Amino acid sequence: MIGVVIPAHNEARRLGRCLRAVHAAAAQAQVLGHSVQVVVVLDRCSDSTAAIAKRHGVDTVAVDAGNVGMARRAGAQHMLERGVRWLACTDADSKVPPHWLSWQMHCAADAVCGTVHIERWQPWQDAALRAQYRSRYQACEGHRHIHGANLGISALAYQRAGGFQPLAAHEDVHLVHALQDSGAQIIWTARNSVATSSRGDARAREGFGDYLIGLAQPG
Repeated sequence: MIGVVIPAHNEARRLGRCLRAVHAAAAQAQVLGHSVQVVVVLDRCSDSTAAIAKRHGVDTVAVDAGNVGMARRAGAQHMLERGVRWLACTDADSKVPPHWLSWQMHCAADAVCGTVHIERWQPWQDAALRAQYRSRYQACEGHRHIHGANLGISALAYQRAGGFQPLAAHEDVHLVHALQDSGAQIIWTARNSVATSSRGDARAREGFGDYLIGLAQPG
């Protein structure tokens, strides 16, 4: 069984789009014989995020952490307790492709690190910023980008590596480094790229949103 883990902090505007895409990916994986469960981890949500998750028929776990590492860890533990053999992670402001899960399973590795791309740039993000971002990003096989929005791990490899740590940022990077230290086989692929947000009001500080803001700063 595949368990999809999605942390969310006040993501009512974007969660529905995310879950529709995840359901489409789950349907394709199910055709190939994989069962899929989805959990949204509600981290200090004060908007209608919980209601939207319920409307889409997915499990929820509530945490009072304000910490993406703790949220991902709680979601992963929820899925491990249900006997999943594979954990697939994305973000509530992202949109996975229909073959997202089937490609992760096709890779037959301990972990799959995928790329992300931006479909909708913000008005303040001008052509120079976009060009700078694209010049630094390797959207190719064998890249070395790490994104919590596009990450898959076998349950055994996840547990051997100690799981997501309760870090406010870079919990995904920490986990992948622990996987490498444990000798896990990791596939670095661009073939199931996830569309993610370029918004400036990022939920996790020092994450992808702050990276884009940093690129826009002079000097």
